[in-house]
Amino acid sequence: MRCPNCVGEKRRRSGCGFLFQLVSELTDIDTLHESEEGAEVLIDALLDGQVVALLVQNMERLDEQVKEEADGIYNTLAIIENMAEFRPDLCTEAAQQGLMLWLLKRIKAKMPFDANKLYCSEILAILLQNNDSTRDLLGEQDGIDVLLQQLSVFKRHNPTTVEEQEMMENLFDSLCSCLMLGANRDRFLKGEGLQLMNLMLREKKMSRTSALKVLDHGMIGPEGSDNCHKFVDILGLRTIFPLFMKTPKKMRKAGLSDKEHEEHVCSIIASMLRNLKAQQRSRLLNKFTENDCEKVDRLMELHFKYLEAVQLADKRIEGEKHDMVRRGEIIEDAVEDEFYLRRLDAGLFVLQLLCYIMVEISNAGIPQLQQRVHQILNLRGGSVKVVRHIMREYAENIGDGKTEEFKESEQKRIMDLLEIF
Repeated sequence: MRCPNCVGEKRRRSGCGFLFQLVSELTDIDTLHESEEGAEVLIDALLDGQVVALLVQNMERLDEQVKEEADGIYNTLAIIENMAEFRPDLCTEAAQQGLMLWLLKRIKAKMPFDANKLYCSEILAILLQNNDSTRDLLGEQDGIDVLLQQLSVFKRHNPTTVEEQEMMENLFDSLCSCLMLGANRDRFLKGEGLQLMNLMLREKKMSRTSALKVLDHGMIGPEGSDNCHKFVDILGLRTIFPLFMKTPKKMRKAGLSDKEHEEHVCSIIASMLRNLKAQQRSRLLNKFTENDCEKVDRLMELHFKYLEAVQLADKRIEGEKHDMVRRGEIIEDAVEDEFYLRRLDAGLFVLQLLCYIMVEISNAGIPQLQQRVHQILNLRGGSVKVVRHIMREYAENIGDGKTEEFKESEQKRIMDLLEIF
């Protein structure tokens, strides 16, 4: 004879599954967009009823060993995704109502990889997108360690399926997003995130491309100073410079273009030149003098490659502007912004990074570096004037959400470097 309580519990869970499937269909993104006014009312009512907290409590009770209950969790995540897509500002509230903690717990659970784990990684990436509140909450809930532990599996092994690869990329995206916040840079450093990314770069597995992106996010700006110093201490220069000297073909196979690869590598080197002090800075600069300044030669090779690409884009844009003026059209700010984005897409940002590296190493007090830079510029018909123009434009566009004080001091620092270039 079956226990009445067991039967009741089974029916209750089964009923919950049907109920959540119904709510999932009501909050389907296409359904929501059919009547936006009605959708606003529905979502307001759900939020007023602390719906996310209730959904999380229900997921905690479900047993994923039972297919219907595993499906219930999947449907619940679909409800959350649909609401977040329709109203992105609810992500903060959702994370604070227990969703962040539940996602981290589910992601690190010792269970075989399945559709629910993949979905959890997607929802986590959505919660963290352009949201400092959720990034901070993840850090406070030891989420950086969870992400690093989950990603460490891929340092010596490639994902076995396309779905597992997608989950890996979602976790890397979440980590990059979190590193936009200064406090999480410290957690990443203490959690030995640099060592893990450095190992991934050396192991040459699929995780290598995303590890490069994470290092870039972790070392950029003044908040990346500690990570830059530690990277040199763990012999990271031995890893990054071979990637600077030659763009690996495997990176292309992994879906990273040459431009993306070269941008991340140059950004990491530029961050180190900006942040490193004392012995670590000397070790970095010595790399440029090795083997008859071969790294300076590579730097200049990349400079002319990207200069040509940007000049070609500029020529096209100037032609379009000329046609617009001839037709009597006004070139508005929005159009100018679009043109600037096209220049960046053509490689302007990489060119700016390369020029910044040139100017930094030329002002490092090592005569052979400055001589080599100027020698190659002259040999290839380059010009100091062009480099200065690129750097001034770069300085003018420094912002990135930083304070006005930081912007002004950074602009002054770049202008001072240009004076003696």
